[in-house]
Amino acid sequence: MGRKWNNIKEKKAAKDKNTSRIYSKFGLEIYVTAKRGEPDPESNQALKFVIERAKTYNVPKAIIDRALEKAKGGSEESYDELRYEGFGPNGSMIIVDALTNNVNRTAAEVRSAFNKNGGNMGVSGSVSYMFDATAVIGVEGKNADETLELLMEADIDVRDILDEEDTVIVYAEPDQFHAVQEAFRSVGVTDFTVAELTMLAQSDVTLPEDAQEQFEKLIDALEDLEDVQQVYHNVDLG
Repeated sequence: MGRKWNNIKEKKAAKDKNTSRIYSKFGLEIYVTAKRGEPDPESNQALKFVIERAKTYNVPKAIIDRALEKAKGGSEESYDELRYEGFGPNGSMIIVDALTNNVNRTAAEVRSAFNKNGGNMGVSGSVSYMFDATAVIGVEGKNADETLELLMEADIDVRDILDEEDTVIVYAEPDQFHAVQEAFRSVGVTDFTVAELTMLAQSDVTLPEDAQEQFEKLIDALEDLEDVQQVYHNVDLG
């Protein structure tokens, strides 16, 4: 199915690299999602999903609660969801998702990050057609065979199931995200190593060493931008 979730290690490294920035990004995403619906995760599935994702990154409950209280308090801050597409070294492909209260600022910062690090911005649709929106759910202590049996009993079709390290990874259609989680919960699973709605490349590329170093600098520059929430790409960094 193309690029697998071989970035569990990347995800863990990101946690260790800058937890305060990760917490800040989740706080904003929770606030924005709560403002767009009910500030109650039990009646707002989108909000419930964001909070579940935040928990896989060990975002403290205090930060989650603070964002929910801010949304309940009637704050008038308004944010736009933006998606940028572009190319890195050697034609590598990148998607950048952002939340911003200043579209011009964010566009300028993203463009600058591309230009200063060997990349260039593309037009809408120039990259995303090579990616598939995918639900990725990871659970420790299970294997692919028993997970397949569990999901078949629950009448849930998925794209793929793989064993990776000590974790089983399920790849499914985005609308099956909650169904897969509920199937795991029915057998006592309460914690998820991965719980993401992501963009997976249909195929990945391997860069020569010099290009990979430049590519990693570009990804770091994009992820360091305050308004950027997610960065997806098609490069195998393993």
